[in-house]
Amino acid sequence: MIRFHLMFALPCLFVIARFLWPLPWTLRARLAAALVLLLASQYHLYSRLSSGSVFSPEFPREIVIAFNWAFSAILLLALLQLALDLVMLVASLVRWRRLAIAPRLRYGLAAAAMALAAIGVHQAIRVPPLKDVEIHIAKLPPQFDGYRIVQLTDMHISRLFDAPWTRAVVANSNALDADLIVVTGDMIDGAIRDRAADVAPLRGLHARDGVYVIPGNHEYFFGHDAWMQYFAGLGMTALDNSHAVIERGGAQLVLAGVTDVTAPNTGLPAPDVAQALKGAPTNTAVVLLDHQPRNARHAAALGADLQLSGHTHGGLIAGLDRLFALANGGFVSGLYEVDGMQLYVNNGTALWPGLALRLGRPSELTRITLRKSN
Repeated sequence: MIRFHLMFALPCLFVIARFLWPLPWTLRARLAAALVLLLASQYHLYSRLSSGSVFSPEFPREIVIAFNWAFSAILLLALLQLALDLVMLVASLVRWRRLAIAPRLRYGLAAAAMALAAIGVHQAIRVPPLKDVEIHIAKLPPQFDGYRIVQLTDMHISRLFDAPWTRAVVANSNALDADLIVVTGDMIDGAIRDRAADVAPLRGLHARDGVYVIPGNHEYFFGHDAWMQYFAGLGMTALDNSHAVIERGGAQLVLAGVTDVTAPNTGLPAPDVAQALKGAPTNTAVVLLDHQPRNARHAAALGADLQLSGHTHGGLIAGLDRLFALANGGFVSGLYEVDGMQLYVNNGTALWPGLALRLGRPSELTRITLRKSN
């Protein structure tokens, strides 16, 4: 855990060394500014002190937003300063002399970082706009052509994504008149005693063929079994390495769901696609729910036709999303063809309140329309 906090302090230390210290300020002013930056950078430590977990900041929403803006501004300033350093290094090598960075250019970087952080946090915490996706499946029965699935994922219901936000998402989801609603993990951040009021609006979710949920890694941080039972009490059907068969006009569609890859860390079953499909009809399309996209090739080999995932938050920042792809099998955002299977990686309905920042990777309320391909 100390390593975690040190990792999140690195951007701040870089900003102090490369941005702040070269400024023509008095030593006292630079020390004071460095202290403010260090305090702002330890948002995750304060979250841990508030709840026992870095994943559940238990502060008023306005304070969570302020901390996210400050931390995001530090992170963006570090990235901008690094880019400027690289440009100046190349320019110095070309001119064969050391070039200095003017203070006014540093001030411009700070202003840009603060403005981008404000935009990014606003984009991250809004109620997500609708995104329509059409996916073609060869094995889809004709009776399911035009079948509409609303995918919610990475809602991270918390002090940041609270009851009013959840009510708005539920209302917007219900207005889409979906045949099916699926929630592909990371619904919460926090214990049941802290989140009950914020989660309560989910009871209002409805679709003709029901609401199904699978766990994400964050459910295991806060008591997987208790939360999955709680979701069942809200009218959702949990799929933990299991499946359901949806019928329409005499045809069938298999909906399967697996646990998260982090489950064994808590002594619970690992994701098992074979177990999830055990006993399922073999002559129809299979839609698989898996929170993380990294094992998509394995799912394709076992017969899934469409996998719906989240977890990556779309990579948060356009251009840096490839870093997220490295840890997720190369998948980070949007629709992929994987060994004959379709994989849709959702940017997320929300995201972890520990880094609420989006620039060019918007959140989404996703309506997926299934089409039978020729």
